[in-house]
Amino acid sequence: MKTSNPKFLALILASALTVIATLAFWISALAGNHSFSWLALAIPAIILFIIQYFLIKYFLQTFIYEKIKLIYKTIHNLKLPKEEKRDPFEITRGNVLDTVNDDVTNWATARKQEIDDLRQQEIYRREFLANVSHELKTPLFNIQGFTMTLIDGGLDDPAVNLDYLQKVQKNTERMITIVNDLEVISKLESGEAKPEMMRFDILALTREVFEFLEPKARARDISLIFGSESYLPGFVLADKDKIRQVLVNLVENSIKYGREKGRTKVSFYDMDENMLIEVSDNGIGIEDNHIPHLFERFYRVDKHRSRSGGGSGLGLAIVKHIIEAHGQTVNVRSAPGVGSTFSFTLKQAN
Repeated sequence: MKTSNPKFLALILASALTVIATLAFWISALAGNHSFSWLALAIPAIILFIIQYFLIKYFLQTFIYEKIKLIYKTIHNLKLPKEEKRDPFEITRGNVLDTVNDDVTNWATARKQEIDDLRQQEIYRREFLANVSHELKTPLFNIQGFTMTLIDGGLDDPAVNLDYLQKVQKNTERMITIVNDLEVISKLESGEAKPEMMRFDILALTREVFEFLEPKARARDISLIFGSESYLPGFVLADKDKIRQVLVNLVENSIKYGREKGRTKVSFYDMDENMLIEVSDNGIGIEDNHIPHLFERFYRVDKHRSRSGGGSGLGLAIVKHIIEAHGQTVNVRSAPGVGSTFSFTLKQAN
């Protein structure tokens, strides 16, 4: 059994002694037939009440303060990182209840938000794993089917073996693309792949991207052009390799979903400290309900067509992470049958 609090024992003892002293005074006065007035007899009672009041107030405040301070210390140490913790003895008796109430309320609000975030992350994790599984499953099953056909005799058939080996190669490359893109996103999200800032000519880099993607554009009879209404850009301060990947992803998407015999246009606009780069097309366009989800991993507007095109479903997610890693923004506007425009900003360099 836990012993009683010493301060409460002292309170009881002091109260008892005060009462005994007052009663002894009254008994002595009455037994000795002293002629005391009622006022004189009431004075000790008043003094007793005042003493009792302040004794009880002091001991209760001390007891409550120490108990709440202990609770506060426990909650405060649990809810804050080490660098933000403070000594609970800094709390004074006057503000302890308000302080504890505020801290407990804030702590409860933070825990609720944390629980909601964890639930959302769990949903996101399940969806992400399901998407990865689905994206890898298709090329894996294709490779398995082609390989089994070759093992079952197709390898000896000249009309089959080369075709199936090429299909195995294509599906293997798609799996490699997905894995590589996942690695890129993982590094960007963790902050491991920080931009290596340098000064470079954005117009020259765009020309390199056009040359690289020219065969794909020619296959669909799509022209790659610079916007005539834009100003001739100079230099930007960014990670050249990562911005090349941004331009490749955006221009390649524009070619993939553009209208045959259409055009893909890259324009540049001066925005004082920043430069606005726009990649636009006159292709099939995107409906409004899809636009908020375009930069999500594995999100596809047209699932069948996108998958048949061999993309990883991660291109726009990579674009978003790269631009945000530069402290800049990326946006999209689109209309079905009119085309789409993806735009992002970069810091201009002198």
